[in-house]
Amino acid sequence: MNSSWLYGLLGGALIGASASVLLVFAQKTAGISGIFAGALMPTPNRTERGWRWMFVIGLLLGGIVLGVVRPSVFGVPTPGVAALVGAGLLVGVGTRFSGGCTSGHGVCGLSNLSSRSLAATITFIVAGMITVRLLKSGVLP
Repeated sequence: MNSSWLYGLLGGALIGASASVLLVFAQKTAGISGIFAGALMPTPNRTERGWRWMFVIGLLLGGIVLGVVRPSVFGVPTPGVAALVGAGLLVGVGTRFSGGCTSGHGVCGLSNLSSRSLAATITFIVAGMITVRLLKSGVLP
Protein backbone atom coordinates (compact mmCIF):
# COMPACT_ATOMS: atom_id res chain seq x y z
CA MET A 1 0.00 0.00 0.00
CA ASN A 2 1.33 3.42 -0.98
CA SER A 3 1.53 5.66 2.08
CA SER A 4 2.94 8.77 0.40
CA TRP A 5 -0.29 10.63 1.22
CA LEU A 6 0.57 10.06 4.87
CA TYR A 7 3.78 12.08 4.49
CA GLY A 8 1.79 14.96 3.04
CA LEU A 9 -0.74 14.76 5.85
CA LEU A 10 1.97 14.67 8.50
CA GLY A 11 3.91 17.50 6.86
CA GLY A 12 0.79 19.64 6.58
CA ALA A 13 -0.07 19.02 10.23
CA LEU A 14 3.46 19.99 11.29
CA ILE A 15 3.37 23.17 9.19
CA GLY A 16 -0.01 24.12 10.64
CA ALA A 17 1.16 23.39 14.17
CA SER A 18 4.35 25.42 13.77
CA ALA A 19 2.43 28.36 12.26
CA SER A 20 -0.01 28.20 15.17
CA VAL A 21 2.75 28.07 17.79
CA LEU A 22 4.51 31.05 16.19
CA LEU A 23 1.26 33.02 16.08
CA VAL A 24 0.13 32.18 19.62
CA PHE A 25 3.45 32.56 21.43
CA ALA A 26 5.21 35.24 19.37
CA GLN A 27 2.30 36.98 17.61
CA LYS A 28 4.15 36.46 14.29
CA THR A 29 2.84 35.18 10.96
CA ALA A 30 4.77 32.21 9.59
CA GLY A 31 5.51 33.53 6.12
CA ILE A 32 8.91 32.08 5.26
CA SER A 33 9.90 34.79 2.77
CA GLY A 34 9.07 37.52 5.28
CA ILE A 35 10.90 35.72 8.06
CA PHE A 36 13.97 35.24 5.86
CA ALA A 37 13.91 38.83 4.57
CA GLY A 38 13.65 40.08 8.16
CA ALA A 39 16.62 37.94 9.16
CA LEU A 40 18.73 39.61 6.47
CA MET A 41 17.70 43.18 7.32
CA PRO A 42 19.77 45.12 9.82
CA THR A 43 17.82 45.94 12.96
CA PRO A 44 18.78 47.20 16.41
CA ASN A 45 16.62 44.45 17.94
CA ARG A 46 18.85 41.34 18.10
CA THR A 47 16.02 39.20 19.48
CA GLU A 48 13.94 39.91 16.39
CA ARG A 49 16.69 38.75 14.07
CA GLY A 50 17.61 35.86 16.35
CA TRP A 51 14.26 34.05 16.22
CA ARG A 52 14.13 34.58 12.46
CA TRP A 53 17.54 32.96 11.95
CA MET A 54 16.61 30.10 14.26
CA PHE A 55 13.44 29.51 12.22
CA VAL A 56 15.36 29.50 8.92
CA ILE A 57 18.12 27.27 10.29
CA GLY A 58 15.48 24.89 11.67
CA LEU A 59 13.89 24.62 8.21
CA LEU A 60 17.23 23.83 6.60
CA LEU A 61 18.25 21.34 9.29
CA GLY A 62 14.89 19.61 9.08
CA GLY A 63 15.39 19.03 5.37
CA ILE A 64 18.98 17.87 5.85
CA VAL A 65 18.04 15.45 8.64
CA LEU A 66 15.16 14.02 6.60
CA GLY A 67 17.49 13.66 3.59
CA VAL A 68 19.93 11.66 5.71
CA VAL A 69 17.37 9.57 7.59
CA ARG A 70 14.88 8.94 4.73
CA PRO A 71 16.38 10.07 1.42
CA SER A 72 13.73 8.12 -0.50
CA VAL A 73 11.10 10.62 0.69
CA PHE A 74 12.50 13.21 -1.72
CA GLY A 75 12.40 10.75 -4.62
CA VAL A 76 13.54 13.21 -7.29
CA PRO A 77 17.18 13.65 -8.27
CA THR A 78 18.61 17.06 -7.54
CA PRO A 79 18.72 19.29 -10.62
CA GLY A 80 21.85 21.10 -11.67
CA VAL A 81 23.09 24.28 -10.03
CA ALA A 82 21.79 26.45 -12.90
CA ALA A 83 18.27 25.02 -12.49
CA LEU A 84 18.38 25.60 -8.74
CA VAL A 85 19.56 29.21 -9.14
CA GLY A 86 16.93 29.86 -11.82
CA ALA A 87 14.18 28.33 -9.72
CA GLY A 88 15.29 30.31 -6.67
CA LEU A 89 15.25 33.56 -8.63
CA LEU A 90 11.78 32.81 -10.03
CA VAL A 91 10.46 32.01 -6.56
CA GLY A 92 12.01 35.21 -5.17
CA VAL A 93 10.50 37.36 -7.92
CA GLY A 94 7.11 35.67 -7.53
CA THR A 95 7.24 36.15 -3.79
CA ARG A 96 7.83 39.88 -4.19
CA PHE A 97 5.07 40.25 -6.81
CA SER A 98 2.51 38.42 -4.67
CA GLY A 99 3.50 40.09 -1.41
CA GLY A 100 4.36 36.79 0.28
CA CYS A 101 5.16 33.14 -0.18
CA THR A 102 3.12 29.96 -0.27
CA SER A 103 3.39 29.50 3.47
CA GLY A 104 2.33 33.05 4.26
CA HIS A 105 -0.59 33.05 1.84
CA GLY A 106 -1.54 29.37 1.77
CA VAL A 107 -1.32 28.59 5.46
CA CYS A 108 -1.66 31.85 7.35
CA GLY A 109 -3.51 34.04 4.83
CA LEU A 110 -6.21 31.48 4.08
CA SER A 111 -6.76 30.83 7.77
CA ASN A 112 -7.36 34.59 8.14
CA LEU A 113 -9.87 34.43 5.25
CA SER A 114 -7.79 36.83 3.14
CA SER A 115 -9.15 37.15 -0.41
CA ARG A 116 -5.70 38.32 -1.56
CA SER A 117 -4.18 35.14 -0.14
CA LEU A 118 -6.87 33.04 -1.83
CA ALA A 119 -5.99 34.59 -5.20
CA ALA A 120 -2.26 34.08 -4.58
CA THR A 121 -2.73 30.46 -3.47
CA ILE A 122 -4.84 29.63 -6.53
CA THR A 123 -2.11 31.18 -8.69
CA PHE A 124 0.60 29.09 -6.94
CA ILE A 125 -1.36 25.89 -7.42
CA VAL A 126 -2.20 26.53 -11.07
CA ALA A 127 1.42 27.51 -11.84
CA GLY A 128 2.61 24.31 -10.13
CA MET A 129 0.16 22.20 -12.12
CA ILE A 130 1.29 23.77 -15.39
CA THR A 131 4.95 23.27 -14.47
CA VAL A 132 4.43 19.60 -13.64
CA ARG A 133 2.55 19.08 -16.90
CA LEU A 134 5.32 20.74 -18.90
CA LEU A 135 7.97 18.69 -17.11
CA LYS A 136 6.14 15.41 -17.67
CA SER A 137 5.50 16.20 -21.34
CA GLY A 138 9.19 16.93 -21.92
CA VAL A 139 8.71 20.59 -22.84
CA LEU A 140 10.84 21.59 -19.85
CA PRO A 141 14.11 19.80 -19.06
